[in-house]
Amino acid sequence: MKKRTDWHIMTATEAVKMLKTNSKIGLTQQEADKRLQSHGPNVLTQKKGESLLKIFLKEFHQPLVYILIIAGIGVGILQEWVEMIVIFLVVIINSVIGFVEEVKALRAIQSLSKELNAENTVIRNQEKKMVSVTDLVPGDIVTLQSGDRVPADLRLILTKDLQIDESALTGESIPSDKQANSLEKNVVLADRTNMAYASTLVTHGVATGVVVNTSDQTEIGKINQMIASADILATPLTRKIAGFSRFVLSIILILAGLTITAGILRGNELSDVLLEGVALAVGAIPEGLPAVVTITLAIGVSRMSKRKVIIRKLPAVETLGSTTVICSDKTGTLTQNEMTVQRVLAGGKTFGVSGEGYRPLGEFTLEAPPTPENKQLPISKPLEQDASFALNELLKAGLLCNDSRLLQQDELWKIEGDPTEGALLTSALKAGLDTDKQNKLTPRVDVIPFESEYQYMATLHQKDDVHVMYVKGSIEKVLAACSNALDWNHEIHPIDHQEIQHKVQEFGEKGMRILAFARKEFPKSTSDIKHGDVQEGLTFLGLQAMADPPRPNAINAVAACKSAGIEVKMITGDHVVTAAAIAKKLGLHDDKAANQEITGAVMNELSEEEFVQAAKEKSVFARVSPAQKLALVKALQQEGHIVAMTGDGVNDAPALRQADIGVAMGITGTEVVKETADIILTDDNFSSIKAAVEEGRRVLDNLVKFIIWTLPTNITEGVVILIASLLGLALPITPLQILWINMTTAIFLGSMLAFEPLEPDVMQRPPRNPKTPLITSPLIWRICWVSGLLVAGVYAVYHQAIRAGAPAQEAQTICVNIIVFGELFYLFNTRSLEFSQFKIGFFSNLWLVLGVIIMTSLQLLLVYSPFMNKIFNTAPMSPKSWVVVLAISSLLYGLVECEKTIKRWKKHGTFTSNVHLLRKPKQ
Repeated sequence: MKKRTDWHIMTATEAVKMLKTNSKIGLTQQEADKRLQSHGPNVLTQKKGESLLKIFLKEFHQPLVYILIIAGIGVGILQEWVEMIVIFLVVIINSVIGFVEEVKALRAIQSLSKELNAENTVIRNQEKKMVSVTDLVPGDIVTLQSGDRVPADLRLILTKDLQIDESALTGESIPSDKQANSLEKNVVLADRTNMAYASTLVTHGVATGVVVNTSDQTEIGKINQMIASADILATPLTRKIAGFSRFVLSIILILAGLTITAGILRGNELSDVLLEGVALAVGAIPEGLPAVVTITLAIGVSRMSKRKVIIRKLPAVETLGSTTVICSDKTGTLTQNEMTVQRVLAGGKTFGVSGEGYRPLGEFTLEAPPTPENKQLPISKPLEQDASFALNELLKAGLLCNDSRLLQQDELWKIEGDPTEGALLTSALKAGLDTDKQNKLTPRVDVIPFESEYQYMATLHQKDDVHVMYVKGSIEKVLAACSNALDWNHEIHPIDHQEIQHKVQEFGEKGMRILAFARKEFPKSTSDIKHGDVQEGLTFLGLQAMADPPRPNAINAVAACKSAGIEVKMITGDHVVTAAAIAKKLGLHDDKAANQEITGAVMNELSEEEFVQAAKEKSVFARVSPAQKLALVKALQQEGHIVAMTGDGVNDAPALRQADIGVAMGITGTEVVKETADIILTDDNFSSIKAAVEEGRRVLDNLVKFIIWTLPTNITEGVVILIASLLGLALPITPLQILWINMTTAIFLGSMLAFEPLEPDVMQRPPRNPKTPLITSPLIWRICWVSGLLVAGVYAVYHQAIRAGAPAQEAQTICVNIIVFGELFYLFNTRSLEFSQFKIGFFSNLWLVLGVIIMTSLQLLLVYSPFMNKIFNTAPMSPKSWVVVLAISSLLYGLVECEKTIKRWKKHGTFTSNVHLLRKPKQ
């Protein structure tokens, strides 16, 4: 990539000269065509990736798939064609799902290309003409007006009241005021006021600029490249399943090798030896695992959709449950992205303003200490002029000195125009002022539009026998022009600059944006106003302080995440003071720690080690660039964290793609972000993440429960075959019977664990350590002794039945039922790895009850149906045999419950210490 030029440090004249163009004439068509051939079209190129075929074939490159293929080959050797087809279908379907998800994730770059697809007004050969965005070249002179999307990176030459919404690129919640003067070299992207960047939106004013970068050289082009280069990480689930699968595969190969070796040493036929090895492999392979993983994740998806969360990629369900850090964008995610007036200073009195967003519902409450004359003044109805003239005038100034409109669409209130002006309209409406009525009573005569150079706006209005000018603007400009102030009693007195500055500091420390308001009367003959009229002689009316408030449920959601051991970090393009104030309201700050904020400018000066340390320690990252967001996510991942990243703008896309779990806003999110993300919040509410974390932890719990439940069966079957092979004994169960056990129990028993309700303490646990294996040592011990008990039961019952003169088919049938009903009883143990069945309730999972009924019916059919007897080589059982089967199964259940009780006692010091945690589980 060529060396980038710092266009913002040049004057406009220098930039035009360097690009060999003319700001009045523009390029000639011939020169433009020449540059187009040299620079290429103004479109974002896609990184050439792997072919679709290669991406598809990579889906088969997994240990779990190897195991399934071995199982398919095994049952094929046994000529069980239906089972073989089913297993291979599972392999193909899982691969197709993974392939489709990967292709969808790569569409983000295509979405970015759509951002640059329109026409703009360009000066060429001294004529204005509409030119396709794709044909723009460096040196083109482009004109902009309100509503235009900036087509390329521009160095601004001339501006008039220009404001550009750069939130999608920088994260800044308020449109940026633009000007054409040169800037210092180290000014960060969000503060480069003399630049206009591709894909941003002009919200106000007009401008002329020279194209300095097109296509991949633009700032959005850099984001395009970062999205393409960001790693697509394996999720904790896929990593752990892969590790578990490799372990199982190695064990199977070792045991199968031992079986085949023992058979060869005994001199058995090679075909018989191979069949024994295949039988062991078929028994040891957990064929139901892929299906149950898919079912469990799919159920999680369904549950999350009801809680305003759309899952685009199945593994994302589990990943949220393992998340250790959530990096959240501020604007529109933690906050409402709707400026709201929260404090007002009028007539020397301070008011708090309730309500949020643009909905004009709220009250004004006096914050001054109560006095006998004025105990409290709640205002929720039209103001009486004699009672509150000062407040009335202040709000009227904000209402009339305003070019925006407040619109109601069904239940939603939206602003058409500047968000700051929308907040002023809303505060006036909350106090009972009517926009149409005020405009009729005091019609506008003239206006001085807002210009960044002057930092104020003024409007002249007809009022009775005089004309009144209302002014709104920055504290510095308006206060400097005020010679007096209006007090609460409608009297004019000298202005108290010290008191006003005290209030400005108080509001500013809370991260609010503050506007000052003033008025000035003119004779009725006055028909226009000039800047000189605003420079002096104004009467100060007061202040309105506004902020983008936190979402109503975000504070509770942040607290819930922190109680669950999940760190929440705010990453935003906004100013550090604003970000810190919002962070404090949200409870992101650790009260014991200091200096928890850091800016992008400071981060640029850090070494790699210092950057990683800051990523770990800081909770607020302000004025950060897209590249820094991406680097923060990588730094946290480097420290072993499972990172979720939320966002809504194009600037968030690279970090979302890099994160273990990318979360996009469904309402305000751009198409780029939605295509990049793993999940989408349909209500744009951070609190929905808390619900998603709950569901994610439920999914992980239920997957672990299934593995804990299924492994004893697979180990039992494998060890039974191994012992028979090593000792030269008859097989207590046949390979076909093993297939019956594995296929039916996985479907009708194991898969029902996917419907288990949320455990009561799920959000009081810390996140699962990413380094912790799926199966911990205590659970491995349980699996081993449960398997041992089942193996002992199978051989004891088999040889006892043979000694009693029972046919081999009947003895094998009893062994099949020992395993099946042992699994069935053990299923109730695994519904909770800590609590007893009596505490969680036998009927809290009705799907499991239904599965038990179906499985029991199938076993009776297997035992007593002549058709099934013929296929599976089974035989009817006597009542005495059923008593033995149920006795061994009950013993297994009782021993596991005793083990769980002992562990609870060791952990909590009492057998009943967890009872208080138990309540009706959430469905």
